[in-house]
Amino acid sequence: MFNSIDSAPRMIILIALSGSLRRDSANTTLLRAACALAPAGVRIVLYEGVGELPFFNPDSESDPPPAVRELRGLLGAADGIIVASPEYAHGVPGAFKNALDWLVGCAELGSKPVALINTSARALHAQAALAEIVTTMGWTVIAAASPLIAVANKGFDAARMVADPALAGPLLAAIEALVLATGTELAP
Repeated sequence: MFNSIDSAPRMIILIALSGSLRRDSANTTLLRAACALAPAGVRIVLYEGVGELPFFNPDSESDPPPAVRELRGLLGAADGIIVASPEYAHGVPGAFKNALDWLVGCAELGSKPVALINTSARALHAQAALAEIVTTMGWTVIAAASPLIAVANKGFDAARMVADPALAGPLLAAIEALVLATGTELAP
């Protein structure tokens, strides 16, 4: 029997966005752990260019700078998005809000399933603000893919997170819930 390449399951691509610019932030580290935990047939790509994006300017929205076009293209090709962001002054960090502002007017990014993973039980305001922002953008927050995994201020590296079942289990469950929400069949 002949199997068409078009009918074969394809690799599911998830883009991970950290709201922190700190190299070793708990949020970025958790997303690195997610990359390492990606199940077969899933590739998680950590986008690390949030700090390189220019300030949002509505006058440039229709013809954005190259860094913005790159981010939009990356997200446009993704099946889903994973977000982990700290809370600063009861809100989303400015650089990350700037990145999201560049994406608001992108109709082609609408209906993307998104996981909002919270790394601190105290970060309730930013988590609520993120949910509001991405919902306004047309993304769909997947509750089962949006757990609290309290790793902030604990000094864990990605390897420790991957090796610890109490941390890796909820993270893997979040990834699997997001993959399920994409509606894309996993490759064998």
